Amino acid sequence: MDTRSAAILHSDLDRYMAAAIAAADAAGAAIRPHFRGSVAADLKADQSPVTIADRNAELAMRAVLTALCPECGILGEEFGLERPDARLRWVLDPIDGTRAFITGRPTFGTLVALLDGDAPLVGMIDQPVTGERWTGVSGRPSTFRGPLGGRIGTRPCADLRLAELSCTSPEMLGGDLPRWQRLAARVRRNYWGGDCYAYGLLALGQIDAIVECDLKPWDWAALLPVIAGAGGLVTDWQGRPPRVDGDGRIVAVGDPALLPAVLAALNEDALA
Repeated sequence: MDTRSAAILHSDLDRYMAAAIAAADAAGAAIRPHFRGSVAADLKADQSPVTIADRNAELAMRAVLTALCPECGILGEEFGLERPDARLRWVLDPIDGTRAFITGRPTFGTLVALLDGDAPLVGMIDQPVTGERWTGVSGRPSTFRGPLGGRIGTRPCADLRLAELSCTSPEMLGGDLPRWQRLAARVRRNYWGGDCYAYGLLALGQIDAIVECDLKPWDWAALLPVIAGAGGLVTDWQGRPPRVDGDGRIVAVGDPALLPAVLAALNEDALA
């Protein structure tokens, strides 16, 4: 991290973490009344669903963050970018896993991140129905709270043959599905579903690798500090740090020693 970001870390990160907590609390209050209710879903231009809970939760977060951090920009999935010239930018996904939310499954979450350029300084995964919350701050151990059990910390797994692999859906993989299937054939087991909740489980040592495509910054930014602070690593499919202008291909591993084998399987054709 450069000295500019280090100065932010030492002076303001506690304040920004408190703002993220307040934003997640506001989002949860907007989401919970609609969970397992008769909520209608509209289709956005990309054919993904959106509900009143998504929109109200993002508006609630924007109001909190504008009041507490007026110097920061805000980028959200539902309402775009505010204050584009700001150096620091909040990146918000009010409901990551809207399909799960619509069908009454508690495997969705609210994502809150603070970016300095491409570098996430603060990240949070909040499950407003189960009461589970993962928080991460750059350079610090991550924390977790929740009534369902689990302790923060990834597990050792350097052998691909022993790894538990996860991905939200085959549809997101598109033309990269054969590459993912080559990887899946080499692990112990693979699972579909989970959205951001799967990354929280990776940070608890329940999953060893998650490999996905077509993720936007609001899908991945909050995950990086949480997973890094739990002992894991998030990269793109080339092993590089994710970028806001990247291609949306994401790899998360609980044990960084597993990453070379995952990348080798994904990129075997290019290496031949």
